[in-house]
Amino acid sequence: MPHTMPSKDMLDCMKVCGECAALCNQCSHHCLHMGGEHAGPEHQGLMRDCAEICGLAACFMGRSSHHSGHLCQTLAEVCNACADSCERLGKGDEMMTRCAKVCRQCAGACEKMASAHA
Repeated sequence: MPHTMPSKDMLDCMKVCGECAALCNQCSHHCLHMGGEHAGPEHQGLMRDCAEICGLAACFMGRSSHHSGHLCQTLAEVCNACADSCERLGKGDEMMTRCAKVCRQCAGACEKMASAHA
């Protein structure tokens, strides 16, 4: 099967996935230092899940995997859950607000990719 260049939408999605993965990792570290519920296993696990699935999805899209579509759908669910958690706990914290915003952007881009591959 010949290799085709990724579409602009896919490249944009891969970019936001990378940004989201990096920011979730940074925010996880930030939250550990905040302590309390921010450092709890539920919130920490969700941020790590989000970071990992974002990196994985970018890799899948980069090699035009046939599994990109359903992975992107799952990613959107994880990103939205991570954003919800950051919004709930953040209470105006700049890093957590940024994390939630990027997670929502990533979820939107991945929902678009999932629809394109359905």
